[in-house]
Amino acid sequence: MVHLHYTPPYDWAGILNFLRPRAIAGVETVTEDAYEREGVRVTNAGDAVVVSDASEAARVRTMFDVDADIAVIENHFARDKTLGPLVRRFSGIRVPGTWDAFEMAIRAIVGQQISVAGATTLMARIASRHGVTPQSLMRARTNPGMPQSRWNTIRGLARAVARGEVTFERGATLDESIASLTKLPGIGPWTAHYIAMRALREPDAFPHTDLGICKAAGMLSDRELLSRAEAWRPYRAYATMLLWRSL
Repeated sequence: MVHLHYTPPYDWAGILNFLRPRAIAGVETVTEDAYEREGVRVTNAGDAVVVSDASEAARVRTMFDVDADIAVIENHFARDKTLGPLVRRFSGIRVPGTWDAFEMAIRAIVGQQISVAGATTLMARIASRHGVTPQSLMRARTNPGMPQSRWNTIRGLARAVARGEVTFERGATLDESIASLTKLPGIGPWTAHYIAMRALREPDAFPHTDLGICKAAGMLSDRELLSRAEAWRPYRAYATMLLWRSL
C-alpha cells in the first residue's frame, strides 16, 4: 500500500465521475469510491491517492494527476468570468490520465463523433473480441461496428506502434506533440488534443471543437472560444475539465 500525497483540494468525485462512464467492461472497474484494474485498487485517503500495489505507484501518480499545482491553476482561473465560478464550484479539478497510452489513443479514435456511452460500448466489444494491445489489434479482422475508415485507422495505428514506428512521447512543445499526432492517418485536431491531454499529459491541450466545451462556454463560435481561451493558457486542459464537469 502506497500513499501518493497531493496538495489539496482534490476533486476525487470528479475524476471518478469522468472515468466511470468510460471504463472498459472486463478491463477496468470504477465504483463509487475506487478505481480497479489488473488487481490494483486506487482510493482516496483525504490527503493522498492510495495505491494497493507499490509497483504501479508511478503509473497511478500520472493517471490521477497527483502532482498538479492546483493552487497556481485555480488562482490563474479565479477572476475569469467563465472559469472563476467553476473553480469555486468544482474545487480541486484534475485532468485524468490513462493506464495505457495506446489504449487511450484507440479510445480517442473510437470516440470520434459519437457519445461517451457509444464509445464505451465499442471499446468493450473491441477488448472482448480482440484485446487492446498493438499486437492483437494489428491482427484483428472483424470490424466491431464502426465506420470502416475508422477501423482501418485503428488497425493502422496498431501496426505502427507494434513496429516501433510510433511512440506516444510528449514533444518539446504542445504544437510539436499535436503535429506528431496529426501526421497519423485518421487523427485530426480533436483526437490529437484529447490524446495529448490524457496520454501525453500536455497541460495546455485543448480539444476546442468539442460540442460539450462549446456548450459549457456559452455556445461561442470556434474563433470566439479560441480567443477566450487565450487567457486560460497554459492550463487549457484544466479549463476543459472544468467545462466538462459543469455539464
